[in-house]
This record gives sequence, structure tokens and C-alpha cells, in this order.
Amino acid sequence: MAAIQRKKLRACRRATEKLDFFDGLPDDLVVCILGKLSASASSPSDFVSILLTCKRFHRLGLHPLVLSKASRETFAIRAANWSDSAHRFLKQSAGAGNVEACYTLGMIRFYCLQNRGSGASLMAKAAIKSHAPALYSLAVIQFNGSGASKGDKDLCAGVSLCARAAFLGHVDALRELGHCLQDGYGVRKNVAEGRRLLVQANARELVAGLRSMTWQPQLHRLCSSTTTTSFCCPLLSDFGCPVPVPEVHPANRFLREWFGLGRGGLGHKLRLCAHGGCGRPETRPHEFRRCSVCGKVNYCSRGCQALDWKVRHKGECSPGEQRWLEEDGGGEIGGGGGMEMVEGEDDGENVIIG
Repeated sequence: MAAIQRKKLRACRRATEKLDFFDGLPDDLVVCILGKLSASASSPSDFVSILLTCKRFHRLGLHPLVLSKASRETFAIRAANWSDSAHRFLKQSAGAGNVEACYTLGMIRFYCLQNRGSGASLMAKAAIKSHAPALYSLAVIQFNGSGASKGDKDLCAGVSLCARAAFLGHVDALRELGHCLQDGYGVRKNVAEGRRLLVQANARELVAGLRSMTWQPQLHRLCSSTTTTSFCCPLLSDFGCPVPVPEVHPANRFLREWFGLGRGGLGHKLRLCAHGGCGRPETRPHEFRRCSVCGKVNYCSRGCQALDWKVRHKGECSPGEQRWLEEDGGGEIGGGGGMEMVEGEDDGENVIIG
């Protein structure tokens, strides 16, 4: 009797081991689970590991509903790892309606792959869905006339795009809009309103730093320290409190790595924006403006100039020879704040005067 029961128990165990309860789950439920996982992915490898789990995960992981919910970090592809498969993955994700994929692929095509029309269309697709970084990037393109001639700048469109991005909480766009109002650049000059927006941008920057969990212990040490000048921090807010550097968007990091590796077609007379968190290159000679004091750095926007001034250039800028201005006819951009922007008489480039 006991032997019969043991045989029945072994048979039951074998049947249970052969039965895979996961195979019984409907595809809709698995897609929902994978969508949650893709939305919380912290790197491309997190998402790829899901696809490599099994054939079913690989098939359902590329479902449009899963790709449309993928996080920004899912598309943080390194420039050294760029390949046709990475391009196809971004294209498939953009086709699924993922705004982060649209923006990242748009930036790569516009600046790296020299496909201006397709890149601008993808960024516009993300901007229509209220993607703040895409709105700000399109504003920079309008301010500089990127991908076209110098006469194709549309300052009013740039201001409008900056205003929309600032309304959505984009700090760089808010800072850029403040400089435009303060200088009367593409909009009626209003110094008081411009300075108010600049203070608001710094306030948001400070709040973002204080909310960072990794910043809390540093803030505690800073407050308890008697000599705050010994505390090393890359970015100083106008409020006098050190704050961490804003996180760089994966698309901007890709641009910086791409041209750093020499993979892009950056000509001899074309330059990168000096702000380390930007990565935008010139699309024609003398598109960006140089520092009017030293002439050694150039920026795609006043927002990048203001950030880089706090981070690095303030300690490096020193008056130098001005022959560079005569040699290339490029525009200037002031080193500090509170300067006025006017149109140069000779070449039409934007010039900053004290």
C-alpha cells in the first residue's frame, strides 16, 4: 500500500515539473508586465536582459505597447556601441510612439548622421507630445538657423518654443527665455521680467539639487562645515549655495561621445558647444558665438553659456588677443551675466557687448 502511494506521489511530481504555469499566462498580461519593466529600466542592458530571457520575452518585448513605455535610460546608447541594430531599435521604438526614442533618434540623425529633415521631424514629433527637451532643442535650432543658412534664423519661433518648454519645467529653456527677455532677443525687451525668470531658473535648479537623495548627506556636511569654500562642487547657484550639476540627457551625452571619438563629420572650421552637457556641433562655420573676453570658447545658446560660466569658464576666462574675431568674423558672447545682445553690423552674427 505504501509503495503504491509513493509511486503516485512520484508521478504527481513529474507531472508538476513538466507543467510550466508561465506558459498559461495570456500575452496581454505578459505585455503589461514587460511594459512595467521597460518603464523602470535604468540602462539599455536592463532591457536587453529581458529580451534574452526566452523566445517569448524576445517576441513580446518588442511589442509596440512595451516600446512605447520604455524609459529614457533604455535609449542611453553609448556612441562606441552604435550599430545598425541600435539604429533599428531606436527607429522601432520611435515608430511605437515613444517620445524619448523620437528625441534621441532625432538628435542623432540631425547632428551625427547629417539627416537634417528626418531628425527635425522626429524632434517635432516628440515636441508635439509636449516633450520639453525636444522643444528646447528645436528652439536652439531656430535661434542658430542650424542646418541652413545664417539668414534662416527664426528668433520669434525660438522664443515661442523656449516659452513652451519653460512652461513644462525645462530649466535650461527657462534660463534661455530669461536671457532673451533681458537682452530683447527675438522678443520685446523686458529686463525686470527676464531677471525674474533667471532667478526662477536658479530656484528650480536649487530645489532639484535639494531633492536629490545623494545630495542630502553633502548638504548636511556643508551646513555643518565652518568653511564652505573648501567644499568642492562643480556648479554654484546664484543663491550662493552649491548644487550638483544637472543630469545630462542621454542624447546630449551621445553627441559629445560621438564627436569625441571622431566618428562625426565635424569639419576643421566647425566647433562643438563648450558646455560639457550639450554636445551640439555647428552645422556651418561660425554658427555659434564665442566668448567676447577670451575668444577661446563658443556656445550654441545663452543658456549653455550661463551654465558653463558657473561650472568651469569663470575660473579660466581671461582677456586675450582679439585677432580671432578679425580672422573668422564670428560672433561674440559675453562671459558674465547682465550683458546686452545686439546684431553685429558686419556679419549679422549675434554679438554681446558690455
